[in-house]
Parts: sequence; structure tokens; C-alpha cells
Amino acid sequence: MGFDIGELRRAVAEHGRVVRVVIAAVRGSSPRDTGTAMLVWQTGQSGTIGGGTLEYEAAQAARAQLIPKRFSTHALGPDLGQCCGGAVTLLSEIYEAADMAALAGGIIARPASPAPVPMAVKRILATARSQGLAPDPQLVDGWMIEPVHEPQTPLWIWGAGHVGRALVDVLSPLPDLQITWADTGAERFPAEIPAGVTAVPAADPALLVRHAPENAAHLVLTYSHALDLALCHALLSHGFAFAGLIGSKTKWARFRSRLAALGHSPEQISRITCPIGDPDLGKHPQMIAVGVAAQLLRHGKEDEQREDRRA
Repeated sequence: MGFDIGELRRAVAEHGRVVRVVIAAVRGSSPRDTGTAMLVWQTGQSGTIGGGTLEYEAAQAARAQLIPKRFSTHALGPDLGQCCGGAVTLLSEIYEAADMAALAGGIIARPASPAPVPMAVKRILATARSQGLAPDPQLVDGWMIEPVHEPQTPLWIWGAGHVGRALVDVLSPLPDLQITWADTGAERFPAEIPAGVTAVPAADPALLVRHAPENAAHLVLTYSHALDLALCHALLSHGFAFAGLIGSKTKWARFRSRLAALGHSPEQISRITCPIGDPDLGKHPQMIAVGVAAQLLRHGKEDEQREDRRA
């Protein structure tokens, strides 16, 4: 979680004046964590700080806000009638086009009002830069510190048919995914591609595999079994964090045999997950997408837990 400059820049370009409301601090129970933000403009908003009365009142206050920055603290139970028993401090900041140039670097640190940088903030920033590690979002001595958001998980979606489009719709709002979407021609893609998704038309998509990071996740669901097989072959030769192939058990049995004939060992072939998704949900593209998305996110969470145990 961090300061998503790209999302803010797009909102300002489209709507002009935008108020970014971020959870600066939490005490006790809260619907969302410190660093969670939403963007508010006169006719709408994007993102969520947890919904309910807190979000409704924060959005209303943002639309009426006149000062550049505003701190407010809300006791969720007594003040707002929410079931959470904690308190939340919000920082609401007005951004317009002229303000965007000042948002630079890997860490956004700023005071609620003009003031020298406290020693505690200097130490956090110096430690983060010397170690190359992003600090957690936090409020320190009246200064809000947030790392700039950078998607951490590269995801390649191969195929822009019905299921591919449904998957992009489901997964593109997730902040930690950097999605590359490939198919055989520009005409295969919808007219509008979600922000943050890179569409790559290529006559032979399998040739793109060598450009994917080895820690990328891949979802293979093209219109062609031959192309699916070529992609699986290329992925096994290249390396990946996760690879899922859409299809039946019969399709996968045939693919295993053909991949073995191409020189891949059973251990290598078993790294590809097929079928993907949850067949109990049904075969509607959106149902398939929901099941595949859940499987992919579960795999990512398991990887994080393994990393934590090794650390």
C-alpha cells in the first residue's frame, strides 16, 4: 500500500480539483489500515477507506473543503455509530494540476501545516534510503509519510477473449498487480483498456515470453490450443512464479504428453496449474474469472507466507 501518484494524476487530469483522503493513523479496530486512501471530486470518487458512515462523511467534507490540508479524528463507535471500536485519523489534501510536479521520489513526506522536518521523520527517511526499503505509511509528529505505490506482482494475461476480458475487469483494480495483456492483434482487445493495464498485440505471442520477468504470474487462455501449447512450452523454458492454463482435464492430459515430447520433465510440467478456477462456480466468463482470480491471489498469499517463514 502506498501513494498512488499515477491514479491521482489521472483523476486530476479528468476532474480537475481532487481531494485525496488517506487514513493517517488508526487506534483500535478500523475497517481499513493506515495508508488506505480514496480520491474525491465534486461528482464522484474512487477507492474506499472502508465504507459506511466514515467514508460518506469524509467524502462530503472533502467536497466542501477549502483549506489545502485537513486532519480530522473520528471515534468510529461514539461519533459515527459504526461497530468498529477504534478511532481513525484522516488527512484530506486538495490536489490540482499545478500540485502534481511536487510529487516526486520514492517517498512522499509532508506536514499538516508548514513546519521544519522533525528529527524522527529525518531518521525514518534516512533509514529507508540507506537500506533501500520503503517505510510503512505512518503519521509522525504531524508529518504524513507514505511510500510511492509500485505494483509488486507482474501478471501476464494471455488472451483477450471473453474470459481474458473478464479477468482484466476483476484483477485490474487490485493495486499490487502490474498487468500485461497479450493477444495476436490489436483488434482482439476492447476499445477501452483499464488504467494500469498494458495491452500488447503480437502476431506470435509466445515470442513475448522472454520479456516477462521470471517472477511473473501467467494466465494462459487464448482462442487457440496450439497457441496455448506454444505459450506453455515457452514458459517452461523461461521460468515463472505461477502459470495457469484454462482447459479440461482431457486437454491437460494431451498437453502433458506434448510438453514431454518437447523435452520437459514431469516435474517441470507439474508446475503449470490446469484446469484453473473453480468448476463449481460454472462456465460463465465472469464466474471463471472469479475462480481464477481467487486461485491466483491465494497462491500469492501462500508465497508471502513462505517468504515470511524463511525470513
